Amino acid sequence: MDILTIILIAVIIDIILGEPPSKIHPVVLMGELINILKNILTKYNNKISGVVLTITTLFIFISIFGTILKISTYNPYLYVLISAILLSTTFAIKSLFDSVKLIKKDIDISLVKARHSLSYLVSRDTSKLSKTELISADIETLTENITDSIISPLIYAFLFGVLGAVFYRVVNTLDAMVGYKNPENINIGWFPAKLDDILNYFPARITGWLVIIASFFLKLNWKNAYKIMMRDAKKTPSPNSGYPMAATAGALGIQLKKPGYYELGDNINPLTSETILKAIQLTKITIIIFLILSSFLFIIFTIFIMS
Repeated sequence: MDILTIILIAVIIDIILGEPPSKIHPVVLMGELINILKNILTKYNNKISGVVLTITTLFIFISIFGTILKISTYNPYLYVLISAILLSTTFAIKSLFDSVKLIKKDIDISLVKARHSLSYLVSRDTSKLSKTELISADIETLTENITDSIISPLIYAFLFGVLGAVFYRVVNTLDAMVGYKNPENINIGWFPAKLDDILNYFPARITGWLVIIASFFLKLNWKNAYKIMMRDAKKTPSPNSGYPMAATAGALGIQLKKPGYYELGDNINPLTSETILKAIQLTKITIIIFLILSSFLFIIFTIFIMS
């Protein structure tokens, strides 16, 4: 039952304190190591370099986290606290909501400012996005990251403990940094991108269903959420990101659009900055439902195993 306690404490830590300073944030340190290794390995320009990059980064960070956890085991209370602190760095609830709210605030004040702020969150060119496109991109970022930033690392924590979440976060960070189909990254990024797709396959679909359940409790159009998810989820270049995005689009009766890539949902309701607040509320309920259901299932499974 320790891991359930650790997860719940970690969630509380993240919600109250948010992210640790960037100088000591494990994900920032992952990024710095990845850049160093990438500069060494890209000269080979083959897919094996991506395998080496992934295995090396995983080995280093799992060894570091594992050593810290091992040292803290001499005191059970210290172990739970240290585990929770380390686990809280592998997901991001508060910072995700804060970032999305900031874009919403900027959209209300200045589109120029909003374009600049959004450019730090998305890979697309934001310099010419309209207000509607900014709102869409903000909601897309929020809903896609329900899986990447929250549900997936917590699922792997439930299944494999803190180091399971660390494993996922390393792979997801690698994908975010090198998983692009451009000349620089297409070879070195192939393996971490495929591994990230595999790790997110089930969590993304679970998240889509959780969004549908959340929309039911919020008295949104849950039937349309299901319809749009089943119809549009596979339209995105990623095999996973479309599920929570499409379900959200259906629940809110909106269309989320990345020009030249995908259109999710039907343009029933206009996209306004208030739509972002509705998406945030839907996301919050989705996360709460996940924590309740996963905790319940974990307790039932633990009782069954122990009996």
